[in-house]
Amino acid sequence: MTDAPAPRTVRHCVDHWAEATPDAPYLIAPETGAVMTYAQLQGHCRELARVLLMNGIEPGSKVSLMMHNGYQTARLLLGAMYAGMVVQPINLLAQPSQLRYVLEHSDTRVVFAAHEFVERLREPLEALTAAGTRDVAVFPLNPDQIDLFDDPYIAHMPLPPVAEPDEALLMYTSGTTGVPKGVVQTHRAVVSGGWFTSQAHALTPADRVLCALPLYHINGQIVTTVAPLVHGGSVVMPHRFSASNFWSLVAEHQCTWINVVPTIIAYLLNGPDPRELGLDISRVRFCRSASAPLPPEQHLAFERRFGIGVIETMGLTETNAPAFTNPLDPARRKVGSPGQAYGNEARIVDAQGNALPPGTPGEIMLRGDNVMKGYYKAPDLTREAFDAEGWLHTGDVGYLDEDGFVFVTGRIKELIIKGGENIAPREIDEALLRHPAVLEAAAVGIPDTNYGQEIMACVILKPGAQASADDLREFCRGELGPYKTPKLIRLVDDLPKGPSGKVQRLKLAELA
Repeated sequence: MTDAPAPRTVRHCVDHWAEATPDAPYLIAPETGAVMTYAQLQGHCRELARVLLMNGIEPGSKVSLMMHNGYQTARLLLGAMYAGMVVQPINLLAQPSQLRYVLEHSDTRVVFAAHEFVERLREPLEALTAAGTRDVAVFPLNPDQIDLFDDPYIAHMPLPPVAEPDEALLMYTSGTTGVPKGVVQTHRAVVSGGWFTSQAHALTPADRVLCALPLYHINGQIVTTVAPLVHGGSVVMPHRFSASNFWSLVAEHQCTWINVVPTIIAYLLNGPDPRELGLDISRVRFCRSASAPLPPEQHLAFERRFGIGVIETMGLTETNAPAFTNPLDPARRKVGSPGQAYGNEARIVDAQGNALPPGTPGEIMLRGDNVMKGYYKAPDLTREAFDAEGWLHTGDVGYLDEDGFVFVTGRIKELIIKGGENIAPREIDEALLRHPAVLEAAAVGIPDTNYGQEIMACVILKPGAQASADDLREFCRGELGPYKTPKLIRLVDDLPKGPSGKVQRLKLAELA
């Protein structure tokens, strides 16, 4: 890491490596075989910046992406930040109501979208225009497309400066209310997330990672896109995760580390051993797992089967992915813990904000350069998220042991995290309540081996009404899509409630 730049801005990182190692590969697109060097990345970023500025998109404006991973997606993500714009990646799993909310709330000016998503954008964007809110330009693109613009007159157009405190990223993450929260990240926070990842894992320009996670997820963005940019490494970026070609991509492109979530580990454990297929994966130094707790039995089974050590980590959208990590030294790792605070500070507090001693559970609090600026257009939520000393409330409950390793025991927040994706319980409730037979409904996350958490919903039917759990699940598939449809639906006579009448969701998990 001696040649790596100290955290500053995305533009600084791109320019540094374009000058230091211009011909070194930054990105490999396996579907087409295209390779993007650091010099080409810099050229792409400058070209996009000038075109956006020429079209009246001022620095600080929101630029949205709705595309699967690919050569074009990565250049747009980094290029817009390079230009001083704020990138707003759209979750490809977003349902129509969530999509409408994000497009309106974000104040986006431009959406770069894969052709397959253009029709989904039509109705919400027409609604913005009809309401007189604003016009939003849509650029249909192919994620593998290399050329974007061809305008010789923009080559020498000066670019405005970009500084560490400038906003770079706007990520929408589900809250317990069902309304997505816009997490605002500065250049300092974005690059710090990549820096902490690189430092924690001793990554160098010789390292190459397989990007198996989508770029609308903070993990995919920071850990496998920004971190290589910080340490001058490279990334192999297929369109999406595929269990059938995961190991062949690792072997063919000689990846030195892999970044996954527990769901992917579960899929790989159910697949073939790459060595039995004649694939050489000996260059892989470690597997990094994040976004959800990794069951110890899967952790150990993966290491035994594939001969690759697992480094379990933990982070939030609000912390630009990394917050805790196990050590690089296998002898110092602790199975069942996402590790020690790295880069940022961590402490455990009681309900009054008092620091607690090792071994005593309380809320996990974080503070550091990788922590968000705040929630977009939500000053009250931002004030609630931080204490007077700038510590972030994570909503997670856990304790630190004598060595500073964190052990997460539960959540204060009722957010469901399935396969690394945040799902608001209220969104599930409201979908079920639209069924004519449902009187009351409440959803909660329950432990799941493959996804970390699955969704269970408890339902009270209206007097005289009839509906089976299968009927309600089928209804949810139409309202929410298969991913957010509860795995388990319990028909109950009552729901546990507090004195105010609010459903106590954490007690619902006992019914599982």
